[in-house]
Amino acid sequence: MFNAIKTLRYSKWFSNLTTAIILFYASVLGFKTVDSIAQPYGDMFLLLDSFVTIYFVFELSIKFLAEDKKLDFFKDSWNIFDFIIVTITLIPLEQTSFAAAARLMRIFKILRLFTARPELKRIIDMLIKAIPSIIDIVILMFIIFYIYAIIGSFIFKDLPSGLWDNFLTSMLTLFRILTFEDWTDVMYEAMDVHSWAWLYFVSFVIIAAFVFFNLFIAVIIGEMQKLQDEGMKDEIHDEHKKVDQLLIEIQELKKLIKEQNQNKRENL
Repeated sequence: MFNAIKTLRYSKWFSNLTTAIILFYASVLGFKTVDSIAQPYGDMFLLLDSFVTIYFVFELSIKFLAEDKKLDFFKDSWNIFDFIIVTITLIPLEQTSFAAAARLMRIFKILRLFTARPELKRIIDMLIKAIPSIIDIVILMFIIFYIYAIIGSFIFKDLPSGLWDNFLTSMLTLFRILTFEDWTDVMYEAMDVHSWAWLYFVSFVIIAAFVFFNLFIAVIIGEMQKLQDEGMKDEIHDEHKKVDQLLIEIQELKKLIKEQNQNKRENL
């Protein structure tokens, strides 16, 4: 029984089934926002919601029962994440003053997609590991923003658009430039007063947009490479374990054959 549960827990089709149910449920939540669809099929939506909740409880139970040591289930942060989401969705709030919160909690079921797909879990783990490097880049980026905002609010303060009135407004203007949202209009307005202003804007775009965006990409690619290397190491380790097990079995087989031959000689 335990082996069957464990096989089910790590089977590919079980993971794909969970993914399909989550995606289907996400589609249902989207249709529920359309009044012309939600009103006639309200009871069916409630039935589907109950089915998904029951399935999530079943899936979580399978994960728990598949553990050799049950306490190890809670040592995995992703299992705790699943447990919290399923527990939240089981709280009966529909008939209370918190009914709106209960409807909002249904959205959390879609987050189960992260744990249903091992590939998504690895990507999330990779992004989490990249956070320290990303924070350093963000700090450096904030320093650049700070310097350019101070310079911009000092030089372009009197422009009629009011985009550089103070430090905070200048920071928002720089963020607009970073997103390339009509940033040339901001630059041309400044150039009408200061012909050299293009140096300020072009240098900011090169530093903030091109350089820092590439730094973010480099960090993420680096973490992905580490993730691939770890995956290859795990595969190599598993292959070595298989080879070692095979060698042990060969030695035991040789020993058994040797004992059988020895018994035959003694019988002769």
